[in-house]
Order: sequence, then C-alpha cells, then structure tokens
Amino acid sequence: MIYDLVIRNGTVVRQSEAVADVAIDGESIVEIAPGISGKGKLEIDAAGLHVFPAGVDPHVHFNDPGRADWEGFDTGSAALLAGGGGTFFDMPLNSSPPTLDGPSFDAKSSAALGKSYADFGIWGGLTPGNLDRLEELAARGVVGFKAFMCASGIDDFARADDWALFQGMLLARQLGLIVAVHAENHEITAGLREMARRQNLAGVREYLRSRPQVAENEAIGRAIAIARETQCPLHIVHVSTSRGVELVARAREEGVDVTCETCAHYLVLSADDAVNLGALAKCAPPLRSPEDQKALWDHLSQGRIDIVASDHSPAPLSMKSSSNFFDVWGGVAGVQSTRAALTTQAHLIPPPLIARVTSSNPARRFGLLRKGVLELGFDADVALVNLGESFTLTREMLLDRHKLSPFVGLRFRGKVRQMILRGRTVFQDNDIIGPPAGRLVRPG
Repeated sequence: MIYDLVIRNGTVVRQSEAVADVAIDGESIVEIAPGISGKGKLEIDAAGLHVFPAGVDPHVHFNDPGRADWEGFDTGSAALLAGGGGTFFDMPLNSSPPTLDGPSFDAKSSAALGKSYADFGIWGGLTPGNLDRLEELAARGVVGFKAFMCASGIDDFARADDWALFQGMLLARQLGLIVAVHAENHEITAGLREMARRQNLAGVREYLRSRPQVAENEAIGRAIAIARETQCPLHIVHVSTSRGVELVARAREEGVDVTCETCAHYLVLSADDAVNLGALAKCAPPLRSPEDQKALWDHLSQGRIDIVASDHSPAPLSMKSSSNFFDVWGGVAGVQSTRAALTTQAHLIPPPLIARVTSSNPARRFGLLRKGVLELGFDADVALVNLGESFTLTREMLLDRHKLSPFVGLRFRGKVRQMILRGRTVFQDNDIIGPPAGRLVRPG
C-alpha cells in the first residue's frame, strides 16, 4: 500500500495515548496502527512528539472585512496554525459590516477565501434588528447565532434584550442551530460604569469592579432559563467564574442542552495581572481572582468545562492607549497561546482531555462531521507537538498583526513543531508553509 503521507512513531492522542503510525491519503486519515506496513510518498518520523488533532477554535474576532487593520484572516489564521489550530469560527463582530444577513455573510466568506491559512466557519449575529434575517444566514451555513446580553462595544451590533433573545432562540431551534451568548447583565454593568464616570474613576480597578461576578452569573442563569423554555441549544462563551460553570453543569444535569467555554487568559492570568499589565489584559468579562482561576482549572480537570477557546480580539496599539481605562479597547490577543496554556499543565490536564476541549468537543458541539479527532475518514488535520520542549513567548514568535499579547514573557511547555491541514503541511518550525488554502466549513 502506498499512502500520500505516513506519520510514524508518534504518541497519537485519541481517547487515550499510544505510540502508533498515522497514514494519510489525499485529505483524509485512512489508517492508524502501530508499525503500518504500507509506505508513504512522504514520511515523517514523529518519535518523541505527540500527535494531536488540530485545534478547533470556535471563538475568534479576525475583524475582516472592514477592520482588517485590527487583525485580518491572513495574520489571524497564521497565528492559529502556530498555536496548533486548524479551524476557527469567526464571530459576527467586529467586522464591518457585522454578519447579520446573507450579503454580509457572503462578504465575510469572500474576504476569508484566498487569505485564510486555516479552515473557517462563520457565526451569524442575533440582534433585535435582524431576527427576520436568521433564516438566510442559516441557509448560507452559519455555525450558529451569537448574541450579546450587554452592550457589545460596537455601535452596529446591538445587544439582545430578553424579548429578542427569546424570539431568536425560538427561531434558532426551528432552524436547528445553536445560540451562543456573551452573558453579562447590561443594567448592572452599565450602571456601575456610569457611577464610576460620575466619580471620575477611570482606572483598571474601577473597570474590574464595574463588571462583577454577579453580572455574569445572573445573565448565565437567565440565558439558561430562556433556553430551557424554548428548547434551544445554548452555548455560554468565555465563562470566567466558578459559579457560572456550576450553573451550566447543573442545568445540563436537568436536561437543558447547554455547554460552556472558558479561555486561556482566565486560566493563566488573574485580576492581579490585569492591574500589572493594563490594556493588554483588558477583557469582558474581566480577569477574576486567583481563587476563581484555580476553580476553573478544577472544573476543567473534572470535565465541567466543554471547550477552551481564545476569544482572540485584537486591536491596534492606538486603541489600547488611553488614560481612561474604560475607553481602552477590551480584547485579549491569544489565539496562538490557547493550547500552550494547557500543554504547560499536561501533568494535571492530560493530553486526551486537552484534545477534547480544544478539538473534539467544539467540532462535535457545532456539527463539524470531519474535524476534531484522529479517526479514519476524518480530515487529516494534525498537530505535532513536543510536550517536553519549553519556551518563553516573545513578540518575535507571534504571527498575529500587532503582537500585543499579555502572554509575552510567560514560560510555556509544549512546542508546536508542525501543522498538517487536510494532509498538507501548512506550518513547520515557526514558519507558514505554502499559500493560504483555508475552506469554509458548515455544520452537518
């Protein structure tokens, strides 16, 4: 038997770990076994490396079209590959126009094709003003609908009040798609911000206090209640509190179709880091206490957190500079560091669990039938990782546009040596290989 590619002697990460060979023909995995007898037109000796399924990051803001100067599909997808990812889902904001109807979906898809080095899916937005456009977004192939329960920070992407969220969930259920929510209570966060403004308080600590845990936990509970009533699949993005995870876990036990994600910055950084790092670490919900950080690791190890995503949301330096911290653009640039944050803790979070929360769980939750696992017939999306190799992240290593990451200077363990997308090497030893060839993926 002659295969296009055989990866030999690597520790293959599936439901467990085992040394085996992986044979690839065309774009698909066709055999996984120790000592495959067939030959490869090309062979890779992966001895000493872990063979992971490529990551599926369901939460990035690459801001193209319209705001590609903030990031762009080219630089954003390159950084994704460098971090061990092969597929991303781009959020409906902060592109301009936001993805709220069929034509804006077409504009985003056209912007990504020929520029993205990774495969990509597209989220549609759910706002009070586009409920009559959800059907055409579903027909285009969105992975689901994203709603903000508080102000989004972008004028042309309105928050969904409870009535809009209720109507949107009813429609999404009819269309067979999931709704994802940014869960923070609008009245609480807006009221606390206004109180700080009146008192001329504009520092990091005032910002952290303006988005308290109760705002997030209340909104999560409310979104779950609406999902329970409408029987709509629900996904809570970037959960930052222990209580938030517990609310999701309890609802799931009660039969609600709900999942949640957290992000690397909530696992690696805390509110103390936000004070020290300033604008680089501003996000919403904000970084929490070291106690919540530890609790998130515990939830992750026990399987209560379904997905670890990046929520990569960069901006130019000019937007990260202001004497008023409330006016600083809030978003962490971390798409290249998500999996490294986990492999650094591989002694606590074993590789099969890392593969689940970064690959198979997002692929399954959002209906990608050929992504997320190393199994026969699936896309040959493979990350070769040296778990024994440590490195200190420098700005020079980063491939995103502005290289403004709060993770710079941190010591990580688990270096991505090579990335294979649909059977073709696309990243090796810190370099992108070949032209952008990412494809649009759709659920189901």
